[in-house]
Amino acid sequence: QVQLVESGGGLVQAGGSLRLSCAASGRTFSSYGMAWFRQVPGKEREFVATFIWGTGIPYYADSVKGRSTISRDNAKNTMYLQMNSLKPEDTAVYYCAAARRPPSRWHVDNMDYWGKGTLVTVSS
Repeated sequence: QVQLVESGGGLVQAGGSLRLSCAASGRTFSSYGMAWFRQVPGKEREFVATFIWGTGIPYYADSVKGRSTISRDNAKNTMYLQMNSLKPEDTAVYYCAAARRPPSRWHVDNMDYWGKGTLVTVSS
């Protein structure tokens, strides 16, 4: 089992940047497929970014592609999401998630562990 704790959220003006962190504890961090999701109240939690299983190649949702960078430090058991050129529509609670096995698709139903989230608010 793995425990996930997100941090780094906050209030930022449009065009600004934030770096989110996800600290993992428990089983070996590198054993899991890690991803970022986000959720706006009243909407489904949506995929944001991950690493293609077994390759380490970043993969992004179209909504954040070109503006975000996912990275991980296995030695520190930490994953990051650098978000630049933030827009008001990026406002959401951002969640870190882990999958024990390669998911058929990066969807909330296919993730095994979740953090409690960190709120990102982008003002216009």
